[in-house]
Amino acid sequence: MALTVETKVWEKDWRFILKQGSIKKVMLGLGRSATKRLLLINNVDRPTEVARYADQLIHDGILDDYVFVDDYASAALNFFKISKEDLGKGYYYSIAELVSIYLCETDYLAHFSGDTIAQDSMPADWLNTAVELLQEREDVSVVNLAWDSKFSEVDKDAIFLEESFAYGYGFSDQMYVIRSAEFKDHIYSYSHPESDRYPKYGGELFEKRVDSWMRVENRLRATSRKWAYQHSNFPTWNSLKGILWRSLNQY
Repeated sequence: MALTVETKVWEKDWRFILKQGSIKKVMLGLGRSATKRLLLINNVDRPTEVARYADQLIHDGILDDYVFVDDYASAALNFFKISKEDLGKGYYYSIAELVSIYLCETDYLAHFSGDTIAQDSMPADWLNTAVELLQEREDVSVVNLAWDSKFSEVDKDAIFLEESFAYGYGFSDQMYVIRSAEFKDHIYSYSHPESDRYPKYGGELFEKRVDSWMRVENRLRATSRKWAYQHSNFPTWNSLKGILWRSLNQY
């Protein structure tokens, strides 16, 4: 099993993720058995400073590599036959994910947004379980943890249930495990009325396009009924909330 585990940073959160060290919870937790551990750097004011912290993480054995999204954005859009105008307001919400899929060299890809962290109590081999499900079920295109421990909501949204997973439609860019080859295909030009539930400020963003493809082509998402991730936006680094967050979250 060849698996890449990735996360991403941008100007508003890289200090929390790299300086404060929350990236360790992803890369040294579920990600420690991955073939490759990758950081995507997007839209930062001081690229050299961010790269210095990323280089230290490589030296410390937490990361294997990092890329600047802008270096590959045009190539990724050309590969997927999408323009920046097609994505509209969703460009900045989508380009890191599209670049990561375009660059992915492993069979499977596990993505965590920078402000998404899995439960501490999760079994270390959960990503193996997710990949095994993708290997066993051709009708499943995405495997993910439950969002914010809302297991009742997961079950309510499902089409059918099994002991460990709830199966249904839907897609979130907060966390997912996918077959990279499937997502390298030209699947990003679909539309579906149910996908209009995504926020208008995001335009025709990546997760909305994937959701439309899955609904039109009857591709299922499998969501864990036992394990979850927590998603919360970081405060401003130098605000009172940011200082408090840093004091309470030492990694």
